[in-house]
Amino acid sequence: MPETIVIVGAGQAAAQAVDSLHRDGYTGRLVLVGDEPYLPYQRPPLSKKFLAGELPLERLAVKPAAFYDTAGVTLLVGARAEGLDLAGRGVLLADGARLGYDRLLLATGSAPRKVAVPGHDLVGVHYLRTVADVDRIRAELAPGARVVIVGGGYIGLEVAATCRSLGHEVDVLEMAERVMNRVVAPAVSAFFAAEHARAGVRLHLGAALGAFLPRADDSRRLGAVEIAGGARLAADVVIVGVGVLPNTGLAAAAGLACDNGIAVDEHCRTSDPAVWAAGDCTSQHSRRYGRRVRLESVDNAFEQAKTAAANLRGGAVVHDRVPWFWSDQFDLKLLIVGLSHDHDQVVLRGEPASRSFACCYLRAGELLAIDCINSPKDYMAAKKLIAEQVRCDPRKLADPAVALKDTVLA
Repeated sequence: MPETIVIVGAGQAAAQAVDSLHRDGYTGRLVLVGDEPYLPYQRPPLSKKFLAGELPLERLAVKPAAFYDTAGVTLLVGARAEGLDLAGRGVLLADGARLGYDRLLLATGSAPRKVAVPGHDLVGVHYLRTVADVDRIRAELAPGARVVIVGGGYIGLEVAATCRSLGHEVDVLEMAERVMNRVVAPAVSAFFAAEHARAGVRLHLGAALGAFLPRADDSRRLGAVEIAGGARLAADVVIVGVGVLPNTGLAAAAGLACDNGIAVDEHCRTSDPAVWAAGDCTSQHSRRYGRRVRLESVDNAFEQAKTAAANLRGGAVVHDRVPWFWSDQFDLKLLIVGLSHDHDQVVLRGEPASRSFACCYLRAGELLAIDCINSPKDYMAAKKLIAEQVRCDPRKLADPAVALKDTVLA
């Protein structure tokens, strides 16, 4: 058993690793380093209930403070890891301290992709990734505020739904011709676009961001957003949600292999035999899909962390799961199982007008992925079927009266 395990990062992967190590009976020294002044917390509610003021800060925590005391964890919150000494097995902190380790877990997560347009540094331009980000946004959301969201992906649409439910005027700019274009089929995009429009969200599709413009009476504060081509939208607050980038700075600077994330093997081990990684910061070969993937999901963070925790203690557990994701927008729950990349057929299962339907993605008849909108039964069945790489009858798939398991070809 390693005498000292250090975890760098304080998100959901880090909290799960601590939980797994504790449950598995690890009794060595365990140190968790996080640069935010909070216990490890959930990020999905940030764009929804926490932004809306419906969830207090203490309920964001993955585990209460007492849990870390019971697990014997040394919590270094508000401490930033500045470097790794792989040869000497040490983590260098910004305050000059050095933490020695026998095994190291990197759970550094991801950071918002920034936009570099004129006015990007105006007061009122925000990104949403942390509690501090939400606190700054809420401080500027006066009643009836004019909010412009840049990006029509999960985060952008979740924030749009939350802000609209709070009574704000909301415009969404999306460079592509449809919302969530990277992850869902056109029919699903069209459904969500219609739902947002029905709620009063104004969508601007095929609209490239041009610049953020200052107010006439205050050159430091945001006043409008200019779309490429010259159109302008009045804005009190902008929230940019154009994707994230993996936090690989520590790993890359130390010489660990990176490939759209910290490269890990099937055991969540990095190119250094004493270092593992888990969560949004990693990329890993997927046996199911035959390629290296980087997954931004809570489930992946939890499951990789469980695998890494077992292997930090000397195990040889393999991480090989079908990924799943979710998004809550208004009263709609979108559940996605699998990865639809390289599909050659899309089958709509049910009618979008019913507000409960699914969209199936096939390749040579094999079920690769499914989008479930207010359709939990299909979601539960799909997790098993996609893992088993079954082939389905498209005609049966299209009939929601036929159970998903009964669409499988013999």
